[in-house]
Amino acid sequence: MKNIPAVYDHPTAMEPMMPACVGELRAAAATLVQTSAKLGGAWHPVTRRSVIELVRRMNSYYSNLIEGHTTHPADIEKALHKDYSKDPAQRALQLESQAHIEVQRLIEDRLRAEDVAPGAAAFLCWIHQEFYDRLPDEFRVVTTKSGHKERVEPGQLRTCEVTVGAHGAPAARSLQNFLARFAAAYDPAGLDPLDRLIAAGAAHHRLAWIHPFLDGNGRVVRLFTHAYFIKAGLEGHGLWTVSRGFARRRDEYLAALAGADRPRENDLDGRGNLSARGLEQFCAFFLKTALDQVGFMSGLLELDKVLQRVAHYAEQWAAEEGASAAARHVLCEVLLRGEVARGAVARLTGKPERTARRILARLLDAGLVVSDTAKGPIRAGFPAKCVGYYFPRLYPEGVELDAH
Repeated sequence: MKNIPAVYDHPTAMEPMMPACVGELRAAAATLVQTSAKLGGAWHPVTRRSVIELVRRMNSYYSNLIEGHTTHPADIEKALHKDYSKDPAQRALQLESQAHIEVQRLIEDRLRAEDVAPGAAAFLCWIHQEFYDRLPDEFRVVTTKSGHKERVEPGQLRTCEVTVGAHGAPAARSLQNFLARFAAAYDPAGLDPLDRLIAAGAAHHRLAWIHPFLDGNGRVVRLFTHAYFIKAGLEGHGLWTVSRGFARRRDEYLAALAGADRPRENDLDGRGNLSARGLEQFCAFFLKTALDQVGFMSGLLELDKVLQRVAHYAEQWAAEEGASAAARHVLCEVLLRGEVARGAVARLTGKPERTARRILARLLDAGLVVSDTAKGPIRAGFPAKCVGYYFPRLYPEGVELDAH
């Protein structure tokens, strides 16, 4: 007889909410706090904000990839400038990436303005609504296992039963109770700084396990995790993203999630309905992935090495575009100083004023420097075509240097 997954009605089915053996997990969390806080410390705040914008774009790329959707970084950049493909499928992917970036910004703005509980059902529904309100219509319809087409209502909890792999998600009628327990168990205000980071991993799994929405749960879980790190007070988060690690180890990520879905195996596997060992292993994978990403970005953001790569790229760009190689001095200066007055370009390049204006115009046209106004100061720009040179391996090999 075919095994039919249980449909859970009571929040105790989610237990345990936290792993019992936390010694090694707390050590990993402590290392994460220390290394993340040091990340990007040598960067000027203005340039640092530009890097954070770049990481948002990267985050949307990898979040798409986890869903099996490939959207080229250059197409994501075009979408942010409202330049959409004429191909409907490609345009839909662009809108999906744009939605992720915009909702991530909204989350950050809201957390700065309000004292929001990241696990509250209302906040999770708000994330889902903001995301789906921005999606093309074809992404709002899903086909069930029975072949029926169902429309996803933005911000609405599912009203039907679902099975994810071998896991039968909680009954739709009980979702509010499960989410109330979820919010209480993972409230950062009730946890110490290290337990908050362990809880970020546990909550990542348990929210996916609850599967509160008809579709879009993976998106909401990853955006929730971003919000949770912010509320946990993890300094430096924003200059790295755990989604990059999940996407690059997608099979391991999905296996770790499935492992934490397992029911308790025996008397040595905790006292809850679900496997304590599986949850501990997922939290270990979660923190290891986060540490890997902080380590990767720490190396990538070593300022002296970035300046060398920027200068090399500037010379290559100048040769290919017939521009002045002196542009490298401008690019390095904006990286170091955050903002530079337009009038300083002549001094930096050692060129006459008219030539300096032409150099600046070429840099602005290429997006290598940007400005908020026609006469305002300039700052570093990170267009897709240069990202693979400035920040190698940020995107997968074969993608990063192909800006088509």
